[in-house]
Amino acid sequence: MGCQSDATPDAIEQRHLQLGFERVDLPGSIPCHQLKNVDITVERDGTTAPRLIATTPRPTPLLRELVRNSIGENPNCVVTRATTYANRLNLAPAFFDHIISKYQGTRLGRQELMGDILDSAEGALWTRDMLEAARDGQRSQYVRTVVAVDPAVSANVSSALTGIVVAARGYDQRAYVLADLSGRYSPDAWARAAINAYDQFKAHRIVAEGNQGGELVRYTLQTIRANVPIDIVHAIRSKQARAEPVAALYEQRRVTHLSAFPELDDQLVTWEPLSGDPSPDRLDALVWALTDLMLGAADPPIVGPIFVGSPRNIPGQ
Repeated sequence: MGCQSDATPDAIEQRHLQLGFERVDLPGSIPCHQLKNVDITVERDGTTAPRLIATTPRPTPLLRELVRNSIGENPNCVVTRATTYANRLNLAPAFFDHIISKYQGTRLGRQELMGDILDSAEGALWTRDMLEAARDGQRSQYVRTVVAVDPAVSANVSSALTGIVVAARGYDQRAYVLADLSGRYSPDAWARAAINAYDQFKAHRIVAEGNQGGELVRYTLQTIRANVPIDIVHAIRSKQARAEPVAALYEQRRVTHLSAFPELDDQLVTWEPLSGDPSPDRLDALVWALTDLMLGAADPPIVGPIFVGSPRNIPGQ
């Protein structure tokens, strides 16, 4: 058995483990990388060693995946829960009294004290109810369709995904989320994925975040197609300030999801703006798409009827 600090998760790949044990805080990016490295390490010789993971049950996509793997016809994960009360004998009385008084009877106490996985994070801008309401079956012809891209700066196992979301604005002044094509791509691969989506959905433009190098993003896309229309957008306001108006569109029931997007949903309901965690890739791409369509675009022109004929002579004029 080997032991490795989570401060250097890359080093885990250099060890062969008969048992992988981790005490992790799942919302961070390093633990996700660390879990992937443990998977690589314990399965390198074709056998699978057990992994033991201990964590506070925050409703992160990774934890939800582990729970999903514990049910069904072929479960490969066993989930156990213990409450703070069950561990009372091992806790200092002052600490126990403090933590109980802080959380007992609160929604967050269900997570921190009882070990329950909540449907959404305490400070998230989106809720599960808002996303369920977005699957309302509404349909419309589209005025404008965009492919929004939040490009990652690298494509290794520890990097963020490249967010790619396709959305449209209908003649009914609603937003429609058509596809989530996010993934871990090389620069050439995400550019091809974005342009393929541009063609498939007959989009008007590609909207790409340029904070990591706007001209480089434009150049990468134009190496695939020189004349593709591109808007490079830059984040001037905070991520929370940009995301809040988009979340408000969901509260107003002005957004429809045309399909189930479980990974996107998980990011929306688990990102807490005040937590200090970076906003995730799929969420960023969605925010750029709906900002362009609903918050930054002019209303479509109103075309009036054209009358053809001789002018009428009105007496007195």
